[in-house]
Amino acid sequence: MTINDRVAAHAGALRAIRHDLHAHPELGLEERRTSEIVARELSRLGFQVTRGLASTGVVGTLKQGHGRKSIGLRADMDALPIQETTGLAYQSLNPGRMHACGHDGHTTVLLGTARYLAETRNFDGTVHLIFQPAEENFGGAKHMIDEGLFKRFPCDAVFAFHNIPGFATGQFAVKPGIIMAAVDLARAVISGPGGHGAIPHETVDPIVAGAAVVTALQTIVSRNVDPADAAVVTVGVFNAGTACNIIPENATLEISVRSCSGAVRRKLAERVPEIITGVAGAHGCTARVDYELGYPATVNSPEETELACAVAAELGGAHPPIDMAAAMMISEDFAYMLEAVPGCYFMLGNGNEGRQPALHSPDYDFNDALLVTGPAMFGRLVERFLGQA
Repeated sequence: MTINDRVAAHAGALRAIRHDLHAHPELGLEERRTSEIVARELSRLGFQVTRGLASTGVVGTLKQGHGRKSIGLRADMDALPIQETTGLAYQSLNPGRMHACGHDGHTTVLLGTARYLAETRNFDGTVHLIFQPAEENFGGAKHMIDEGLFKRFPCDAVFAFHNIPGFATGQFAVKPGIIMAAVDLARAVISGPGGHGAIPHETVDPIVAGAAVVTALQTIVSRNVDPADAAVVTVGVFNAGTACNIIPENATLEISVRSCSGAVRRKLAERVPEIITGVAGAHGCTARVDYELGYPATVNSPEETELACAVAAELGGAHPPIDMAAAMMISEDFAYMLEAVPGCYFMLGNGNEGRQPALHSPDYDFNDALLVTGPAMFGRLVERFLGQA
């Protein structure tokens, strides 16, 4: 019986778990119901279970044989503050909460991996299954590390994946080195003496200044960053005013800043505040800028990436693995784990048939076909990394 056949034998049960998790999404650091389901399933399978890292994080440990090596496999558990519009039978029952990034699937894939490993025990060493909270907003990976994750559960390598729309179902994609960007956050409050909309000359309009800031920020990537380097500056929030005939005193901008190299990251951290304060000043306004370094770039180590590629090739599938030419500009807090331990983060295609909703959209759904592909990939990684019993 192949590894895919063994996992497929559990596909119905895994699908039921995934649909239940999808119907009961929980935001970061609030994943109490989810972590209870995870802990209960791991205990049933004979894993040693540790709870409470980063509030709701769970680690399941399984030892086999006398091998001294250890491997960590990670899944994120949190949902997003989105109102679901899929109309699925298992649509979210929690208003304003949705698994719009597929973390319900990631969690279930790791539980499927637990079933396979507990059933076969075809490895020699220690496996730590890491169920992490708060990937989306609060850096749950860093919280787990700060609370002793890798001191209490030493790992020689760590692996994780993300489902990705637009790639064929189950298609493996990866690249060594930087696979996802660093992300930083800027919040600017632009201020000027407001007043009546009919008497603008007696005011200093922060909306006009803010609009100029938005336009000027776009010159950073086009004029301050080497065209061979990747960077993104996105103004995602622009809030100002309460009525059409009032010039407000403040305009607030929130900006995401993404980069792949340390030099570009430092340049962006310098130029974004300079442009905001300079352009606002040129319009007679003042600006306060808070700049926060967020998740670092996600960097795969060479040997672990090579192993992941070898496993993907071994398992085969309907579509050939993809050697990604460039990093994706999305970000991931698994980056913190890869700063601490060698490892690999890879992609599994969620489907490319017809129109595929984007990650973080209200009509997104994880592809249940990956409930076989994912555990097979993870299970074989364990066997190849630790050696077979």
